[in-house]
Amino acid sequence: MNRHWLNSYPEGVAHDIDTEQFRSLDQLLEQSFKKNAARPFSVCMDRWMSYGQLDELSSALGAWLQSLGLEPGARVAIMLPNVPQFAVTMTAVLRAGYTCVNVNPLYTARELEHQLKDSGAEVIVILENFAETLAEVVEQTGIKHVVMASMGDLLGFWYGNWITFAVRHLAKMVPAYQLPLSGGRTVTTFNQAIAKGTALSLKKSQTSLDSIAFLQYTGGTTGLSKGAVLTHRNIVAAILQAEEWFTPALRRIGDVSKTNNIAALPLYHIFALTLCLLTVRWGAYMTLIPNPRDFGKFIEVLKKRPFHMLPAVNTLFNALLQHPQFKTVDFSSLCVSQAGGMAASEGTARHWAQVTGCAMIEGWGMSETCAIGTNNPVTNQTFTGTIGLPLPSIEIAIKDDDSRSLPVGQAGEICIKGPQVMTGYYQQPDENEKAFTHDGFLRTGDIGIMDAQGYTKIIDRKKDMIIVSGFNVFPNELENVISLCPGVIECAAIGIADEKQGEAIKVFVVRGNSTLTEEDVGAYCKQHLTGYKRPKYIEFRDDLPKTNVGKILRRELRT
Repeated sequence: MNRHWLNSYPEGVAHDIDTEQFRSLDQLLEQSFKKNAARPFSVCMDRWMSYGQLDELSSALGAWLQSLGLEPGARVAIMLPNVPQFAVTMTAVLRAGYTCVNVNPLYTARELEHQLKDSGAEVIVILENFAETLAEVVEQTGIKHVVMASMGDLLGFWYGNWITFAVRHLAKMVPAYQLPLSGGRTVTTFNQAIAKGTALSLKKSQTSLDSIAFLQYTGGTTGLSKGAVLTHRNIVAAILQAEEWFTPALRRIGDVSKTNNIAALPLYHIFALTLCLLTVRWGAYMTLIPNPRDFGKFIEVLKKRPFHMLPAVNTLFNALLQHPQFKTVDFSSLCVSQAGGMAASEGTARHWAQVTGCAMIEGWGMSETCAIGTNNPVTNQTFTGTIGLPLPSIEIAIKDDDSRSLPVGQAGEICIKGPQVMTGYYQQPDENEKAFTHDGFLRTGDIGIMDAQGYTKIIDRKKDMIIVSGFNVFPNELENVISLCPGVIECAAIGIADEKQGEAIKVFVVRGNSTLTEEDVGAYCKQHLTGYKRPKYIEFRDDLPKTNVGKILRRELRT
């Protein structure tokens, strides 16, 4: 394939990466832990964790997990927000030879049950704030061991206990729950597991580059989320590709290990997860933001010390810009404002550059590609309105419906191939057959055009996926849930442009009972759907446009 985009690469960026320099992701992690033992890895609520501490804590937790007698590759679910326990758990699971299953802490019981059952997870590490949801479904899943974390576990004895007390009793953020212990199910606190593991030795895992590292769940067009199978090779490749691409922006610092990367996006999301692992590769440190929606506190954290990388979705950039205190932040150290997860707005990008002096750099990727696909050069001084160039070792092809590659300048489906692309969806052979072309490219469902310089612009989506604040939402799932609402005969969901969220969800409902109100439907959605999946607009109609075989025509609802 003629990779003509390589001519547009910034100086010094390699055209390809070599994953074979590591035998597994574990080796990459452990090399960084040893090399950077004395350096800070993260700061959360002004409490620091070093790489040496991350090494010790993850080794202890990993040894404890091994003591449970799990088979190699066993799935461990992680249901944690951006707190220090996340990185400790993730690295423990990987080093112990198991598979991480990242879970959105805001999932409803229905969504959580599906993911735990589909993945076959046997262990879950969960923040107690969300245990009520787990208690509703745990008996319908294969979970045998629950590790219960509290907000203050790794924040020091006195301060940590105070934070846990405040969260439980003052803020009342931990709903009452009772986890059933039938069938020998165990519940262990996070700190108990660490303490028990400290007396044990972490056995070297037998994982290789082809072992599964993550089951990263993404929306399913059938109404159920699917687990993208990401191997150690996929993750190592994504880290090395990101390292090649982002390092040029940080040259003025002189030493990438001194960078402070802001972790405001949820670490269970592939975008933030990959940048977290890049931080480890560099030996740099992260500032963890447990609640980025509290913009006042978020901005106060930004004021405390110089920061160099701020990854965010367009809605987060925009929300920060709207806060009256944001302009009081010192942006002189900011090197990379990385936009991803959803389309970046030119208006937001212009405003961001005016306020911060740092251009917003847009990229594109998917859970299926470890968030790595294309990116604009990080040395750019202006916003291009494109998703940029394919990163090292990646091929992008624009194909027609028959999987034939199209010439430069013609619109077609964006297809991607590279070492960071998933091996397939977990236990979904039919979906895998549809997902890949005969020559090994992953179909993305996005329609785009590549120009002569290798820059790609997305112009439409082949699929009906809706992107709300960077999260994928599929209409079929919403329709399946809302159709169960008493009084609803049928419904259809679409995405409409929204200044704050990129897209908002609108649902059209045919009701069988005239007493059914928008408030009734909204309340039902609140009970059964995660926040970003809930419709912003609900419209009642007498009927919905359909094909002659009865399929609802969403495209007519968009007009």
